[in-house]
Amino acid sequence: MNPSRRTFLTSVSMLAAASAFPIPSFSFGADKKLRIALVGTGIRGITFWGKRLVDAYSDILEFVGLCDNNPGRLEYGRRYITAKCPTFADFEEMIRETKPDLVIVTTVDSTHHEFIVKGLDMGCDVLSEKPMTTDEDKCQEILDAERRSDKNLIVGFNYRWSPYNTKIKELLRDGAIGRVTSVDFHWYLNTYHGASYFRRWHGLRQKGGTLWVHKATHHFDLLNWWLDSEPQEVFAYGDLEHYGSNGPFRGENCRSCAHKEKCAFHWDITKDKKMMSLYVDHEKHDGYIRDNCLYRDEINIYDKMSAQIRYADNTIVNYSLTTYSPFEGWRIAFNGTDGRIEAWLDIPYQKDVSTNQAELHAAEMKQSGKEEAKYEPIIVHKLWNDFKTERVAMTRGGHGGGDVRLHEKIFRHPEQKDPFDRAAGVRDGAMSLLIGVAARKSIESGQPIRVAELTDLEPRARKLGY
Repeated sequence: MNPSRRTFLTSVSMLAAASAFPIPSFSFGADKKLRIALVGTGIRGITFWGKRLVDAYSDILEFVGLCDNNPGRLEYGRRYITAKCPTFADFEEMIRETKPDLVIVTTVDSTHHEFIVKGLDMGCDVLSEKPMTTDEDKCQEILDAERRSDKNLIVGFNYRWSPYNTKIKELLRDGAIGRVTSVDFHWYLNTYHGASYFRRWHGLRQKGGTLWVHKATHHFDLLNWWLDSEPQEVFAYGDLEHYGSNGPFRGENCRSCAHKEKCAFHWDITKDKKMMSLYVDHEKHDGYIRDNCLYRDEINIYDKMSAQIRYADNTIVNYSLTTYSPFEGWRIAFNGTDGRIEAWLDIPYQKDVSTNQAELHAAEMKQSGKEEAKYEPIIVHKLWNDFKTERVAMTRGGHGGGDVRLHEKIFRHPEQKDPFDRAAGVRDGAMSLLIGVAARKSIESGQPIRVAELTDLEPRARKLGY
């Protein structure tokens, strides 16, 4: 066993023993590259967890296998990633033949658990895209699998790594407003990005668990991390009253729709070469339509959502998610015993924003290219004093600069201590998605839901020192 291999295994076991944030450290040198297998060759898989890794880290890692149930999309993904490796339709066959060190899971959310559990059971560390899974039973399966394995699970929460979000964490950690007592957190998806979820498989709760899980898990993870606490009880409201069967008309898909001239949400996928090559060209294999009608009757998720969350340390959070806002952005306010912090991004009337709403999401998802750093404000207001403004340098690309920082920590500098504890493991993945699961159950029952009743995890007032 070479030194880099020994370092890797030792770091995993040490982190698992401490179990604060059980993220493996991939300390491989050029003589021993990290062997990666990817399952799920959709857009997120082949870009952020595919081509970007090849472009930035090919000196220390290599793809040894790709897997997908759509053979056409699988082959396109292999070419796009520029991976020189075999492809597989059968996941277990891929693991047996390629013997990867790390499995990256970027399939449909409702199938994450299948590959996470199999990967751990077959002796691999696993990295899952968020959300970790979509319901409490699958979550428990994952928890059990990691416990019986000597391997670990990473959940790819990139929002933690944005400099802006990290600055909020720093202020709270350092007691800028004393003990946090309540939070107001509101997220707005615009009629470009928000609508896109209802075109895709995300519009079916059996696939994505509703946006309470698929999208809001990002936001709940930020809350858990910012507050350094875990959710105890959730009460929620939600409804579907804009998209789905509420629409004035519907078609088979945007390409063939007879109403395209009068539909404000019409999206012409034929103008996007990558989307055509990745999805449309391979519809015949699995029937997945990327430009589905967002007014189709089968949509069964919520498009407006509001929740109240009580944390184990008695912090109260009011949260909402809107999916058809005129603009894309968010705002948050933390009330504390010594003051208040207010933060926001992309609220157009709070500064001069000239970028149109369609371009905003494309800019955020961009994984390459240089950007000029811009400064965004965070307001810190102490009781009995005037407010002060913290100005944070950040870029928009790669989820506010979070993507590249997440990759650098995992693959390039795993040994460096992170003062903000941004690495996310299985417990972080569970606690974020369980808020969404509890919100769903609360809407359906009309009752508050206790998080401890969903899995065998007992919420803790403080996350550090698990």
